Amino acid sequence: MNAAAPIRSYDAIPSLHVAFLGLGVMGYPMAGHLARAGHSVTVYNRTAAKAQAWVAEYGGRAAATPALAAAGADIVFACVGNDDDLRAVVLGEHGAFKGMKAGAIFADHTTASAEVARELHAAALALGLHFLDAPVSGGQAGAVNGALTVMCGGDAAPFERIQPVTLAMAKAVTRVGESGAGQLAKMVNQICIAGLVQGLAEAIAFGEKAGLDMKQVLDVIGKGAAQSWQMDNRGKTMVDKQFNFGFAVDWMRKDLGLVLDEARRNGARLPVTALVDQFYADVQVQGGQRWDTSSLITRLK
Repeated sequence: MNAAAPIRSYDAIPSLHVAFLGLGVMGYPMAGHLARAGHSVTVYNRTAAKAQAWVAEYGGRAAATPALAAAGADIVFACVGNDDDLRAVVLGEHGAFKGMKAGAIFADHTTASAEVARELHAAALALGLHFLDAPVSGGQAGAVNGALTVMCGGDAAPFERIQPVTLAMAKAVTRVGESGAGQLAKMVNQICIAGLVQGLAEAIAFGEKAGLDMKQVLDVIGKGAAQSWQMDNRGKTMVDKQFNFGFAVDWMRKDLGLVLDEARRNGARLPVTALVDQFYADVQVQGGQRWDTSSLITRLK
């Protein structure tokens, strides 16, 4: 998959010693773009064989623990599963903070809670380190193509240091506020996506019941006010009942859980988001845990 990723042009920036923790479907190609940009990359993955495979493809080296991967690094990037995974790779017995040098930056691309971002930001400052929450949008294709959107929360000075480096794997890297703001912006992103996908699913199901050629209809309305990324990239695959790519239902439910938890804290009313979350629970019961999020349409068939 990653060997076929396009060659990108990089601005002239100094080669840095960086680490990348977590080589899943997102982290693997993201770390690869850093290596292609000329940085010296050390990787860590809980399953060591994945790290060795990455080294065989991109060079660099693999480390046995997050602390060893982070040792001497200017920037430590991470993309893991959830709050608990993040705390483990950062604060655990062999966590990254134990290996990082003074002044180094930890940039977290995990979709996690704003609460854990603030917790780790405070812990980093106490150790003379920096922590940025920097979740991403763009999915697996965005990671492979180096076309992610990164929304960052944290202090301005470390953000300015990581921005040109992060552009090796992204089309946009923006600071949206103080610690936790990146995660909150990602929650806004997921709220938008949940509503858009449900609306697209209902529209396609309605059109099919009405006897329309929905691929033709999507071509027509995709040139008007109804156009969206979801329509352009998932509309026709929904018609074809193809759900074997993209962002998994299990991951979306994790993200929407974070959204709804935050809404309970801040008092936001999210009736549509809460409903779509339950619709995704229905898809999980159907066996669609690893289907793409566009599989919401299966509830309407």
